[in-house]
Amino acid sequence: MKPLVLLDPAPRTAAEIFSPACRARLDAGFEVVERPLGEAAEGWLERFLPRACFLLGQTDLDAAALERAPELRAIVNVEGNFLPNVDYAACFARGVRVLTISPVFAQPVAELAVGLTLALARDIPAAHQGFVEGCERYGLDGNRRARLLRGATLGFVGFGDLGRAVLEAFTGFRCRVLVHDPWLSPAALEREGLTPASLDELLGASDVVQVVATVTAESRGLIGARELALMKPDALLVLLSRAAVVDFAALADACREGRVRAATDVFPEEPLAADDPLRTTPNLLLSAHRAGALESALLEIGDRVLADLELMARGLPPQNCKRAEPELVGRLRSRPVDKS
Repeated sequence: MKPLVLLDPAPRTAAEIFSPACRARLDAGFEVVERPLGEAAEGWLERFLPRACFLLGQTDLDAAALERAPELRAIVNVEGNFLPNVDYAACFARGVRVLTISPVFAQPVAELAVGLTLALARDIPAAHQGFVEGCERYGLDGNRRARLLRGATLGFVGFGDLGRAVLEAFTGFRCRVLVHDPWLSPAALEREGLTPASLDELLGASDVVQVVATVTAESRGLIGARELALMKPDALLVLLSRAAVVDFAALADACREGRVRAATDVFPEEPLAADDPLRTTPNLLLSAHRAGALESALLEIGDRVLADLELMARGLPPQNCKRAEPELVGRLRSRPVDKS
């Protein structure tokens, strides 16, 4: 008998994350039951959860629901976050793995990080706008605020999958690298040739700050007015992880005053209101939460999920998706997104 997979991928769709070939392989190796559009999760789970081996999606699962799932081996969040809608303690106690596919977004986000950083460093948006308005500046006069990235001090606030991908994308610039991540051992960072730093040290020394930290109780509002005031004059800040890590009012003030140039792909509320003053804040480059939203990244979700399902069906541990860690998952404060 094939292992039963429950598929409940909303807000994604099965077609977004499984290529035809990947879906054919999934159907060949597993019995797949997808929750019909419009059917309530409760009744659907009541019928199928008792014999399910795997659940793919963001379905609410409390301890009582898990009690009704004696065969369940893994829950795979295909949105990209570890959400607080699962009883993680009950999962760990029952040996149910909880996984997420967030690593698929690291490379596309990292490539946009390079683009946004170069746009800030070489003042590309202003140069383009100058042509649009008929007042372009040539040669040295057009580079008054430009700087080279080669040899710059690059600071990472957070250094998980995304931070590592961004660093790899910056390798050719030969930057000095500082890392602030209280979840990582300084010794482990030093073995990789990286310099651990306190947040204040990093902000004061970095030419470019990449904010790639996840949202936790400790990191919410981590970078506010005091922290921004520590940055070098005209330093660059790029925000690519979650908006809640940064105090946006303080960031807008710092940009408006010309103390910092920044770029962000995320916002406290999305979509951004039409009259939000962020839209016209000088020295702030805006991107509409599109860093990871590539079809290739979404299809990689299916590839990774299927690879891990096949491993787990053989009694082996997953190797392609990110695992929830008991010591850390309770600290996360991610919230659902419509799409990533």
